[in-house]
Amino acid sequence: MKTGKRILLVIGGGIAAFKSLDLIRRLQDRGYSVAPVLTPAAEQFVTPLSTSALAGRKVYRDLFDLTDEAEMGHIELSRAADLVVLAPATADLMAKMAGGHANDLASTLLMATDKRVLIAPAMNVRMWEHPATRRNLATLRGDGILTVGPNEGPMACGEYGFGRMAEVPEIVAAVEQALSDGPLKGKHVVVTSGPTHEPIDPVRYIANRSSGAQGTAIAAALVALGARVTFVTGPASVPPPFGVDVLSVETARQMRDAVMNALPADAAVFAAAVADWRVSNAAGQKMKKDGSGQAPALEFAENPDILASVSQLAKGRPSLVVGFAAETNDVVANATAKRARKGCDWIVANDVSEATGIMGGSENEVTLISDQGAEQWPRLGKEDVARRLAERISAEIA
Repeated sequence: MKTGKRILLVIGGGIAAFKSLDLIRRLQDRGYSVAPVLTPAAEQFVTPLSTSALAGRKVYRDLFDLTDEAEMGHIELSRAADLVVLAPATADLMAKMAGGHANDLASTLLMATDKRVLIAPAMNVRMWEHPATRRNLATLRGDGILTVGPNEGPMACGEYGFGRMAEVPEIVAAVEQALSDGPLKGKHVVVTSGPTHEPIDPVRYIANRSSGAQGTAIAAALVALGARVTFVTGPASVPPPFGVDVLSVETARQMRDAVMNALPADAAVFAAAVADWRVSNAAGQKMKKDGSGQAPALEFAENPDILASVSQLAKGRPSLVVGFAAETNDVVANATAKRARKGCDWIVANDVSEATGIMGGSENEVTLISDQGAEQWPRLGKEDVARRLAERISAEIA
């Protein structure tokens, strides 16, 4: 099987580099050609000979190799591929990318390419959690760099936590998503996800139990069908999915602004659990007990209705607006009324009463309400719900 797609694989210097040898073979099994690049540090873990033997071609190693420059300069090499993959992406290479440094072959290729870049971070858990790495990751995602992993587990250094490079099948799946020509290619979808946090004072806030898992799964399913997804997320407990443009917010008003700035779009899916109310007299300093036994008097103001605002746009309205209705009683009746009140095209209704275990859980049981009526779906994993919904969206707007 030949796809005709070319992968430029940059192998960073970490113990996870041994997985990149298997990655070469797995990508070749799917018909991709792989041009490998080794950093000097990577050569401490895998040899140019083994890498070349698996790739079936020469390995690129030195920025100033005049023979390589005569055959294919680093600018051409960086742009000849359909996708650039960095695996493992070390903390050092991520820092170079975020800072725009280009002082060796790997960083120069990553800087000079005009193709999409997918990175698979791998490092010690403390390095992964370091503020500098978190800042660099946010910068890279903001620049449109795609990420896969890292995973949680035991590490070669003996510690446990996040920092293990994603497994080879995960990276292969991410590559295939990045190169997907699905039915939603060329379509832009805005997806909201997670809870919002409404401050009471600088250390306290009002929130809800939404994990963001369903919105994350929906965004991932839309990306898999080829859509460009703007993912507007509150402080969720699950990480953003691979391949989306992430806009992180905390409050309902911030989410409203982010959504409006993300338009125009072909579709919008409002899966976030947005707080209906905010504290209008939030304190600028931490509230303290004064010994009187009296609780502070909190005053509330209504938050903007993001779903209704987008549904009722006179100009620039997405052709399909999908809302969610998390209900605890009379689910279909309440969701049907909500759809009419908000003016959206579809409502995805679900029962989030405590007995269902849906809020924050791994499964969902939804009813899709549209002009055609109420269509009840069986209880499914949230990823399966997301795939079904993404396919329905695709059939509507593709």
